[in-house]
Amino acid sequence: MTTEAVPLSLCAREPHVPAERLVAEMVPPPRFDAVRFDTYIPDPNQPSQTEAVKVLSTFASGLGGAHATGSGRRRWFAKKPAAPAGPRGVYLDGGYGVGKTHLLASLWHATPAEPALKAFGTFVELTNLVGALGFQQTVATLSGHRLLCIDEFELDDPGDTVLVSTLLGKLVDAGVALAATSNTLPGKLGEGRFAAADFLREIQGLSAHFRPLRIDGEDYRHRGLPEAPPPYAAEQVTRAAHATPGASLDAFPDLLEHLARVHPSRYGALTDGLAAVCLTGVEPVPDQSTALRLVVLADRLYDREVPVLASGLPFDKLFSDEMLNGGYRKKYFRAISRLTALARDAKGLVDQ
Repeated sequence: MTTEAVPLSLCAREPHVPAERLVAEMVPPPRFDAVRFDTYIPDPNQPSQTEAVKVLSTFASGLGGAHATGSGRRRWFAKKPAAPAGPRGVYLDGGYGVGKTHLLASLWHATPAEPALKAFGTFVELTNLVGALGFQQTVATLSGHRLLCIDEFELDDPGDTVLVSTLLGKLVDAGVALAATSNTLPGKLGEGRFAAADFLREIQGLSAHFRPLRIDGEDYRHRGLPEAPPPYAAEQVTRAAHATPGASLDAFPDLLEHLARVHPSRYGALTDGLAAVCLTGVEPVPDQSTALRLVVLADRLYDREVPVLASGLPFDKLFSDEMLNGGYRKKYFRAISRLTALARDAKGLVDQ
């Protein structure tokens, strides 16, 4: 017998996130909490994937004595550890869905240091931290770390790129090791071998600190998996929301309007405690600002493994041809890929 539940509503949530939480949550998200190098399954047709695991494992093992203290200040009489040979950073260069975040999180887990001495976050989360703490306090907070992992470095935002590049320069001077993935610049989708050059140019003086590591392959989320389920009828989605404790139920247009009133730094908190997201009336996103907000929400839902059940248009129809051919197209393809995976996860919610 199905127990009726009163669905939650994302549109009714207006979370406020203190700066302390932003710092405490700089760890791999739930989806990547249990990943390790030995759980990464390289594509046998892509030898660069196996090589990436070897290189990153060696890089992690070399960080055990990379930083003398966790205070952000060096002790007066502490012997400064010898700098490890080679670059102090690594850049994972590859298309979406080849497992870059899995490998980046595995590096975080494999680095022999307490969690408080390692930080992991997306580029957006890092800029949000600077906004919350201020530049100098962010430098002081992160300078005691052995490793900072930055996922999805935003090369298409010049202002924030300069800000974060300056921050990284300060952290490198303090002895922090760096690891990053990024999106490609406009016009470079499908030309992944140029992404490393773009990244190193954009971070200017830090180029010498990064070793580019190429990872070839196809989107693993669709490798050998069945096609994503088509959208369901609105009645099915509504019924599933009432039958699933902890599920939310919102009309898609209403959710898009609500996202404009919530800062993207709070989208993670917006999804706290959700068992599933149920949406009715999915339709094309009307403009680029709205589309970019939806991309951030899709990332947070994917990180937290929240299934998404929807009626209306399929997710590959969310973005216009103009958007998919424009400067932010890799973001949109990533969002489609991740929402498709979450839609596949939601199949069991129907007629349960």
